[in-house]
Amino acid sequence: MSAIIPYLALSAALDPLAPIIARQVHMSAQTMSLSSGLGNAAYALGTVLAVQLGLHLPQRRMLLGYAALLVVGSVLTAAAQDAAMFIIGHTLQGLATSMLLIAAVPPLAIGYPRERLHTTVMIMNMGIFGAVALGPFIGGLQANADAWRPLFWIVTGISVLALLLVVLTFEDAPAANPNAPRDLPAIGLAAAGSLAAFLGASELTSHSILDVEVIAPLLGGLALITALIVYQFRAAQPLLMVREMLTSAIPVAGVVTALFAAAASVSATVLTASVYAEKYGPVRVGLLYLPELGGAVIAAVVFGFVIARRSLHYLPLVGMILLAAGIGVFRLGMPANQPLALLGSALTGLALGATVAPALFVAGFSVPSANLPRVFAVVELLRAVAAFMIAPIFAHFAATVTGDLHEGTNIALWIGLGLALAGAAIAVTIYALSGARPQTPDLDTFLGGLRPAWYSPPLLSRIRRSHDLDDLDVALPVPESVD
Repeated sequence: MSAIIPYLALSAALDPLAPIIARQVHMSAQTMSLSSGLGNAAYALGTVLAVQLGLHLPQRRMLLGYAALLVVGSVLTAAAQDAAMFIIGHTLQGLATSMLLIAAVPPLAIGYPRERLHTTVMIMNMGIFGAVALGPFIGGLQANADAWRPLFWIVTGISVLALLLVVLTFEDAPAANPNAPRDLPAIGLAAAGSLAAFLGASELTSHSILDVEVIAPLLGGLALITALIVYQFRAAQPLLMVREMLTSAIPVAGVVTALFAAAASVSATVLTASVYAEKYGPVRVGLLYLPELGGAVIAAVVFGFVIARRSLHYLPLVGMILLAAGIGVFRLGMPANQPLALLGSALTGLALGATVAPALFVAGFSVPSANLPRVFAVVELLRAVAAFMIAPIFAHFAATVTGDLHEGTNIALWIGLGLALAGAAIAVTIYALSGARPQTPDLDTFLGGLRPAWYSPPLLSRIRRSHDLDDLDVALPVPESVD
């Protein structure tokens, strides 16, 4: 929690603080947007880099290095005197956070007896989505005081706590697989793709989406990330577990749910906050989104309750429906209905806590526990692209599609609602067409590293089986009549 809260909380708190930071650190709005883009690109890259480093270097020592890097980045950002200092610090924060997530969460999930797993996932879910939910409120408080450094120094203190906890609990461990190949092409594709895509999205602050400064790096970055997935799918010894995940029904359904939830939630939070900011001060806007925290806590408790049950499969589906409901309520409450805004915020918090982390574990339980870091890396890389990159695109769309922010946000909310329902429908369809069924996870076998927690059939196996039978009928000779 101490490792992942600083960057995630700041990412959610930056919107009301951006003008203040830009003024005091002498940055333009475009440069401020660039700093967010570089931080998000570093977060996406870190998911892949941490897997590679964990294979070849002692993992606990690397965890110590990641925590120290987070402290350095947090100090640079909080003490920033110019744009370069702030951008470097924020980029280091993003990189260190994702590497800590990949290095720390899988051992956390499988390093305790099964009876503690429900507490582990509950606290982890609260750490991730509680931080995101609390961000708008604490950002509003700081913006109302026309200050930002106190918040950043508090974040630095939390980063120091993360480093202290790593030192106090240090137990040396060898590299996971020193003989594994060093996949430099995968690292290069992840770095170039993330950097290009997020830089293109950040340019939307001062350019149109069809300007070459935006569209060229945006499409080029997405093409490189797609090339990374294809390359890893075809590789004989891949760094990321892509082939096993994308050919198996339950992991694909989990990834689809996480991606669509991340993309749809942008319209429910970032865009509506921009509209409310035209009517209310930063503290009032932050209070309107505070019920997200309560929703996230409730969802985390439910997640802990169902983690060892068959009903775990249903939780992401319920979350997607709640997300669609929250977006619909936000749309009804625009531009100034505060009770509906509070209700929409609560529903969104419930939805996010019930979708992304449960979907990630649904995917993770479908492979042996030793492969969890590689599974989490794939999911987090794609989720970062879906969440962090779509936010500026949606914001630009809402501001420019009609020339009126309120009307444009309403259109974007319809798109977000459609994404939530589509994600739920696609996941259910994958289960149905693959013959997958909800199962109670065999946690003892999973935590022992022997086998997955349940059986996941091949993707679309029912369609393939039907097609194979049709081919077999065609191939069989028709028997001649017998007198």
